Amino acid sequence: MRFFALILILAATAAPAETLRIRAGQLIDPERATVTTDQLIVMTDGKIASIAPWRPTDRADLDWSARWVLPGLIDLHTHVADGYAETSDPAEPLKHSAADTALKGAEAARIMLHSGFTTIRDVGVYRGLGDVALRNAIAAHEVEGPRMIVAGGYITIPGGGGAVTGAPKGTVIGPEFRIGEVRGPAEARAAVDRLIHGGADFIKLIATGAVLAVGSDAGKLELTPAEMTAACDEAKRLGTYCIAHAHGAEGIKAAIRAGAWTIEHASLIDDEGLALAKARHVWLDMDIFDGDWIEEVGTRDHWTPEYLKKNRDTTDLQRAGFAKAVRLGVPLTFGTDAGVYPHGLGARQFAYMVRFGMTPIQAIAAATSEAAIALRMAGKVGSLSPGAAADLVATDRDPLADVAALRCIADVVQAGRLVHRDDASARCDR
Repeated sequence: MRFFALILILAATAAPAETLRIRAGQLIDPERATVTTDQLIVMTDGKIASIAPWRPTDRADLDWSARWVLPGLIDLHTHVADGYAETSDPAEPLKHSAADTALKGAEAARIMLHSGFTTIRDVGVYRGLGDVALRNAIAAHEVEGPRMIVAGGYITIPGGGGAVTGAPKGTVIGPEFRIGEVRGPAEARAAVDRLIHGGADFIKLIATGAVLAVGSDAGKLELTPAEMTAACDEAKRLGTYCIAHAHGAEGIKAAIRAGAWTIEHASLIDDEGLALAKARHVWLDMDIFDGDWIEEVGTRDHWTPEYLKKNRDTTDLQRAGFAKAVRLGVPLTFGTDAGVYPHGLGARQFAYMVRFGMTPIQAIAAATSEAAIALRMAGKVGSLSPGAAADLVATDRDPLADVAALRCIADVVQAGRLVHRDDASARCDR
């Protein structure tokens, strides 16, 4: 038996490496802020092996010589695994079975990948640990989707911004929907243990109220500083980190002081919060596209007035805060809250980032090399360095001249495999 096992091991090590060669016309490296022309990218076993000038004697499996090529995109704020996140009904998660939600999440994951996002951080589900199952299915090649880093659920107060709200009186909300509800520091630590041991990669705190939650004030602190500190300390002890959903200025600062690694939304951030984020190198992950979508679709579809008012109260202030953060050099990443709007439209945010102060290369870096640093995966994703995951996207137009070109992804390679081929009817979000 041991001899047979040895034969299998030797056969595996002797198997020829899978190699893909791509000829890139214009290669954009956001990590180094450079563009090189006519390059040969060689990928072996899912990793970038080498990049060198193309020679007439070189062979290419994919000819992207007429295209602009860059690392696969990263969205640090998605809700793919929730499946039914795109709705105005806060009690929507209760209306679908775990199986239905999983199938819907798998569909969303496929759409995200084909739109150019090869890695995502999925920042919370209402039905606890559903995202862990989807992440594992993608990693096992059972489902097509981006590489996923997942939160497992939300650390939230009962009835807070991370809880299922708005259900009819008397509705029984099962324990799977309350996996992260806490009352006090001890429960916060226990919830972190529960999520991480359940397979979560990091911890998501709901520091303040939410825009799209009934009876939740986006500007007010919900978790206490002591609860957030306990959760972040426990996450660190377990070898990971916490991030914080925080709209209000005081909640943002409390979360940073508690040890949050990134701040999500940061809609009402003040000058003190900006200075604190810069001093402690805490990334702001600001979804500045969403406000227009919620206003347009919410008004058209008669969303609850509470949602629309909170959206109007935060949208312009969030964008002003983003512009100020760019000027001050505060760390910024690319996060869209995918699921509030239909999956696959996330690249619309690039134009907003440029409109509010970034250069196109800065916006692209926020969704590649800078996002990778925030994920603690620098040089592993969002990079063209040898040894990095062979994730690439190609466009027919120059995104440095018009960053909206990223809304029209022609081809996608993930881990050295072509997963999306040029399809004019599907590659643009229209």
